[in-house]
Amino acid sequence: MIQRYLGKISNPLLDRIDLHIEVAAVAYQEMRSRSTGASSAEMRGRVLEARARQSDRGFVNANIPPGRLREFCPLDAAGERALEMAIRRLALSARAHDRILKVARTIADIGGAEQIQAKHIAEAVQYRSLDREYWK
Repeated sequence: MIQRYLGKISNPLLDRIDLHIEVAAVAYQEMRSRSTGASSAEMRGRVLEARARQSDRGFVNANIPPGRLREFCPLDAAGERALEMAIRRLALSARAHDRILKVARTIADIGGAEQIQAKHIAEAVQYRSLDREYWK
């Protein structure tokens, strides 16, 4: 049923969607647990710091012009290898490449990293579940 539905969505349209993930149901025990993760206020603070980094660069990450991606999205050596491997293994388009870089830049900004590392690329690729699961 999912395959039939996704067959109606073209790859170029899917490429324009930055994040496509499945969210699993939360187990009852987790909902009732007293342990907590980051508060909304803490998350808001991290997001505001990341947005300030982006503002200092002159663009929010989603609006980085394609010609300036290398300038604003520098990769360390491991990040470069991880991106190349993802692009090759998943046969991703140039547009998907750019979207992954922009999402990875945001992940790095939230973590306070200047360079995009392999872990940032890996997380960004994980947010493209439709590329991985249903189209291959």
